Amino acid sequence: MAPEARIKIFLKNSATALCAGLVVLASFSLGAEAARRHYRSHYHHLPQVAAVPPRALPYPQLPLPFEIPGAQYLPLAWADVKGWTDDDHLAAYKTFRASCRSINAQTGASESKALGGSLSEPCRAAKLLEAADDAKAKTFFEENFSPLRISRLGEPDGFVTGYYEPVLEGSRTQTDVYNVPVYRRPSNLFVRGFNQASVSLPNKGPVYRKIGRRKLVPYYDRGEIEDGKIAGRGLEIAWLKDPTDLLFAQIQGSARIKFDDGGTVRLNYDSYNGYPYTAVGRVLIERGIIPKEEMSMQKIREWMAQNPDGAKELRRQNRSYIFFREVNLSDKDEAVGAQGIPLTAGRSIAVDKSLHVYGTPFFIEGELPIESERSKTPFHRLMIAQDTGSAIVGPARADLYFGAGADAGRVSGRLRHAMHFVMLVPKSLDPSVRAARLPVPDPRPSEKIAKLFPQPAASTPVKDETVAIAGPVPLPAPRPVIEPVREPRRPMKSRSHQQ
Repeated sequence: MAPEARIKIFLKNSATALCAGLVVLASFSLGAEAARRHYRSHYHHLPQVAAVPPRALPYPQLPLPFEIPGAQYLPLAWADVKGWTDDDHLAAYKTFRASCRSINAQTGASESKALGGSLSEPCRAAKLLEAADDAKAKTFFEENFSPLRISRLGEPDGFVTGYYEPVLEGSRTQTDVYNVPVYRRPSNLFVRGFNQASVSLPNKGPVYRKIGRRKLVPYYDRGEIEDGKIAGRGLEIAWLKDPTDLLFAQIQGSARIKFDDGGTVRLNYDSYNGYPYTAVGRVLIERGIIPKEEMSMQKIREWMAQNPDGAKELRRQNRSYIFFREVNLSDKDEAVGAQGIPLTAGRSIAVDKSLHVYGTPFFIEGELPIESERSKTPFHRLMIAQDTGSAIVGPARADLYFGAGADAGRVSGRLRHAMHFVMLVPKSLDPSVRAARLPVPDPRPSEKIAKLFPQPAASTPVKDETVAIAGPVPLPAPRPVIEPVREPRRPMKSRSHQQ
């Protein structure tokens, strides 16, 4: 076929394809417009439904009655509190009333913690009640509180240790035997937000050494103080025989020092140097010196006595250092807790002050080695939060106070046990009472929607039933193959080569 004929056929086919493409495009446009009109007429105007009046939800007016960070809790019935009926409720009631004297004397805004000022209501009831027997005391707690099982989030139990008030031998002056100083708070120790004359500064947070009028630097750590950084400034309250005695007095937070002349000085926590507490027992466990299951305060004392050089290095692993103040107490009085009232042996506990309010009752249940290191003595006792400590951290963590002297020290020194914690919550914050006032939520709207837009039931194909299957989408026609037109070859002229 001549090249001119081929070009004419190609142009004719292209024109036909172009017209067909325009028709297809037009049909797509018409179809899309028809679909839009169909959608507007059928779905844009939904069926008219009677407007439901807006519901006034009361949830914002019913916040959680209280919230303890990092804790989980479970409301209980009194019958579910194991060992509750076997306790000496009158002893617990007397300890609670001692806390109430401090709570009733408080003025101003309540604390911004879990229970806040809610204890003032049961404290007013306790002030009017003279419970003379266990039955009345038990009834008082059941009528004014609700039991709430509490533990750290993800853990089933709480954890307890013990503490006591050491009774130590000392001297008012330094001698060859008594050469370990017990320091009061230095005047250059500074805590932001507190006056330097304040009593009992916080046991957490930064502490500074004030230089001049403006410069603040971290305070000396234990090693620096033991090396004499504050010696000779008239800060010595008394002198002890052994630095281990001082270390354990600082861990306990209080001490009695008996002098040769028969006199006694009572010491209480006043401030610390700003460094976090490091348990020397944990260091010995990590070093493989004392097995964890054998760890006790007595074991630590024995190792330190046998290893004086190692004891010095071990003490300095705990950079925290406690300064004391003298308190006006007789030998018959118990140590004063952070709440400002004398503690009760066997009924007072130290808790995490950042989470709990002083005066909160906790029923603690489990088994403890009270009689001996190997014994499992049943322990189910209502304790009152009246103290705190830098190592007491968490919602279900307590230090049980056992009194003063060597016997109390032996018992408290072997306590490191998991126990059940039940916090007694004032009835005004009872979560089950609040829950009863919460409304039932509205029904799910699925039924209404199903009625407005009924859908055909999907039929399940039975056996041997023919099911239509969509055919494959046809591919478009291939583009026409256009062969290039070959031009006739022109004769090449020979070129002469110049020599």
